[in-house]
This record gives sequence, C-alpha cells and structure tokens, in this order.
Amino acid sequence: MEPCSCDTFVALPPSTIDNRIIFGKNSDRPSDEVQEIVYFPEKTYRAGETLECTYIEIEQVEKTNAVILSRPSWLWGAEMGANEAGVCIGNEAVWGKEDIDDSEALLGMDLVRLGLERADTAEDALDVIVSLLAKYGQGGNCMEDGTSFTYHNSFLIADRREAWILETAGRYWAAQKIQGIKNISNNLSITTKIDREHPGMREYAKTKGWWDGEKEFNFAAVYSYFNPSRLSSAGDRYCEGYRLLRKHEGSMTAETMMEILSDKESGINMEGGFMTTGSMVSILPKDPTQPCCHFFTGTPDPSRSVFKPFIFVPQMKPLMLTASPCFGAEDPVKQKPRFQRKPDRRHDLYKKHEAALKAMESLQGNETLEKIKNLEKQKLNEVERLLKAASSDRTPLALLFSSCVDEEIKIYG
Repeated sequence: MEPCSCDTFVALPPSTIDNRIIFGKNSDRPSDEVQEIVYFPEKTYRAGETLECTYIEIEQVEKTNAVILSRPSWLWGAEMGANEAGVCIGNEAVWGKEDIDDSEALLGMDLVRLGLERADTAEDALDVIVSLLAKYGQGGNCMEDGTSFTYHNSFLIADRREAWILETAGRYWAAQKIQGIKNISNNLSITTKIDREHPGMREYAKTKGWWDGEKEFNFAAVYSYFNPSRLSSAGDRYCEGYRLLRKHEGSMTAETMMEILSDKESGINMEGGFMTTGSMVSILPKDPTQPCCHFFTGTPDPSRSVFKPFIFVPQMKPLMLTASPCFGAEDPVKQKPRFQRKPDRRHDLYKKHEAALKAMESLQGNETLEKIKNLEKQKLNEVERLLKAASSDRTPLALLFSSCVDEEIKIYG
C-alpha cells in the first residue's frame, strides 16, 4: 500500500504566541475505521504483572501515567495522545530499505501509548520507545482487515520544554531535537543532524551496502528507497505541511494549528479511501502554573468536526460518549485467525456526526457547520481564559471535554 497517511506538527517558541509549544496531528486511516477518544487513569501494578498490547504480551511497569488517547477503536495502542505530565506523541507510517517484519510484535501505535504511560518527559518517552523496540521489535497488521498493511514508524514527541523526532527502520533508529517548527509525514526526514542514534545503525548500513563509511552519514538518504531531495517537489504533503507552518511562523496558536489540520487543498486534511479520521491539537505552556490543554475531534474531517478541549484533573470520569463498544474476548481482533469479521465499533458521538456529515451538504447542513464551529471557537476562548487565570483549583475542569461533547451532540439533534 502506498504511503499516504498522517501528518504531525510542532511549533516551539519563538514561532508561537505566549511562550507555548503547539502540537498537532491528523490521523489518516481507512475511511470506515472509527477513532475513539478514551481516558485511562494512572495505575500501580504488582511486580511480575504482564501487559497485553494489541498482539503480544510484555512486562508491565510499577506505575503508569494517566493518559488521553485518540485511537483506532480495534487496537490497544493509539495514533496520538497526551499524558498528565504534558507529554504528547504522534506517530507516522514510514517505509524504506529495511525489510518490514510481518510477524506480530509491538505496533507503532502500541509504542505511542507505552511512551505516554511510562514517561514524564519527551526525551524519557524516546528512551521508553527505543528500549521496547530493542526488546520486542515492531510488526503486525496495522489495519482491521485480512489484508496485510505493515510499516516502520516515526514519532514526534513533545513536552512543555522541548520536542524530538524519532525515526525507525526495524530496530534501528535516529533522533533529532527540534528547534522552531517541524512536521513529519510518511517519509524519513532526519538527514545529517542526528542528536541520538542506535549504536549499531551506521555499521548495519555498511554491512548492507547502503553506506560506504566515507561520505557524511545522512539517515534519510541511507535508509530511504529514494533520495530525500524529492521532498522538495511541489504537492508533496510533507512540503505542503512545512509551507503552512512557515506561513504562520512567529504567530502560531492552537487555532492556527487547527486551521492547518483542516486544510484540504494541501492534502493535510485527507479525503478518499484513506481519510483524516481523527485530529488532535495541544497547548503546552512553558509556564508550569498553566495547565496543558489537549483538543480532540473523535470524528472524521476536522473542517467539519469540533476540536474539544481536555485538561487533566484528579478524579476524571470515563469519556462515555466517545468510547467505542468493548467486545472483550469475543472481539475478532483477539481471536485467531484474526479479522474474520468487523463489528460495529461506532461510539455515540461518531453516529451523530456521521448523520450530520451527510446533511452538511445541504443548506441546513451549512447552518449546522456554522454552529459547531462557533462552539469550537467558544471553547477556544474559554481555554484561553482558563490558562490566563491559572487557578490552582482545576476540579471544575473535569467535565470540560464531556460537556463539549454533549453540546456538539445537541447541535446534531
């Protein structure tokens, strides 16, 4: 299958306003796949406990962070998400010279969730991911379908202080600390500026005949199928994404990031058999007295969805209206052979939005679109007031996301 999914962005001060890091991602997946928004509280575990990921079991850690995830509803991991410490991660499918292992291991989406659950900083999350990659590898079908769709992964990882790109080829990897603005798409983008790397990455490339050991080492050029100079070609989503970031450099806000993710002309907001099925934008203030705020759609097409705000507070309640049905041991993903049928995984918000999307093509639908975008703007303004007030009592924020979902559903009728 052609590389045609997902774009992830980050902007750091001074590219942003109000000394904040702004993170954003579009998850581009099969158009009939449901993406849910789910919250998991922090938890402690007994020594020796194991963890069942999408396909394999691994060792559990003593304590996991509270996380909010946007994920394809059939799997354990996530396309993107955040944790209570202010770490955000999004992943991308990438392909290259290194063979892709079809055997079941950790999905890149599992690694996203594991990084969020186990790390308190962006660089710690990078360490978690590469250590798990070394121990368990990456692999397995990335679609809820009998058709095999497998890939390597790249990750954009951010916290209140900094951001990193981590790009992988099998168990080998390179990482780059980000300055200013950066986006990743479905290609390796780290070239000669490599801040951290797998200790055997260069030697392995030499044994494969991909690098002679004499030329300056360029990760993307060595491990990609193609010359990365192709990325400058017109129309490429990677270039279009960077162009949109550059356009707003110095004035980037959460609202601007939402506009970038909603842009259809650039291909960032994807349509077709693969489409944008979920979107996320996060505000990560450098000021530790201000809470991080994460916006999720939980529905396809961000230009016709609502980015709903979420802030971590103690005693959060489950997000019932954006959580898909659970099928337990009867889930066809858990049974072997896998993917023999597809159950209805639509959550309540998805069903209401699905009906509204069809109506939005009519004049009445235009009115609906105006109402949901007014709701989005209202919530953005509300978050700005909350951030600037910086109140120590955040208990009232527990229903911030859920109440916005309720209001959105009321608009759909």
